[in-house]
Amino acid sequence: MALHIHSFTFNSLQENTYIVYDNTKQCVIIDPGCADKQEQQELAQFIDLKQLTPKYLLNTHCHIDHILGNYFVKNHYKINLVIHANDHQTLRSVKLYAAMYGYPNYQETEPDIFITEGEKITFGDTSLDVLYVPGHAPGHIAFVHHESKNIFAGDVLFYRSIGRTDLPGGHHATLIDSIKNKLFSLSENYTVHPGHGPQTNVYDEKKLNPYLKNK
Repeated sequence: MALHIHSFTFNSLQENTYIVYDNTKQCVIIDPGCADKQEQQELAQFIDLKQLTPKYLLNTHCHIDHILGNYFVKNHYKINLVIHANDHQTLRSVKLYAAMYGYPNYQETEPDIFITEGEKITFGDTSLDVLYVPGHAPGHIAFVHHESKNIFAGDVLFYRSIGRTDLPGGHHATLIDSIKNKLFSLSENYTVHPGHGPQTNVYDEKKLNPYLKNK
C-alpha cells in the first residue's frame, strides 16, 4: 500500500506540516502549524481536493509553531489529538507566551490520547511506529513508516542541523542520544521529514551533519 506525503510550510517560523495518507483516503495530520484563516483554508482545501478522511491529529511535540492549527483541525474534523504525556505541560504553557510570539488569538486545545514508544498509530492500511526522542522537548516523539522508510522527525534532526536545546525542557546530551540511538538505528536509506527545512536522510546526516560528527 503506497504512502502519500504532502507538506505545507506555515506560520512565521516556517514550520513543516504534513498530511500522510494511503490509497484508502484515510489520513493523519502531523504538526498543524496553520496560524491564520488563509493557512487553515490551504490545509482544508488539499484534504477536500484529495477527498481524504482525517483520522488523527498528531503532535511530534508541542512548541507553538507546531500546534497553532490544533484547535482548527481538532474541531473542524472532530478527531483526537495525540501527544506524548511528557509534553502535556509544554502544550499547556503555550497560552502563556503565544501573544509574545505574535499570536494573541491562540486557542488552547487539550490532548485526547497519550501515546508512547512501542505503540502504533493506525489509519487505513497504514501503521506508524512511535519513537520517543526527547532532547528538544521533553515529550518529543517521531513517527516511522517502515514499509516506505519515512520518518516524521519533528524538531529532532534537520538537514545538516539538529533541534535547539535552549528552550524549557531541552537537553543537548539527551537530544544527541535520541538521534544516535533511535533515528540512526534505522537503515541509512530512511528519509527524514523534519519540522523545518528540506527533507534529508539518515545516511547523509550520519556522514555530513556537523553537529553529529565525532559524537
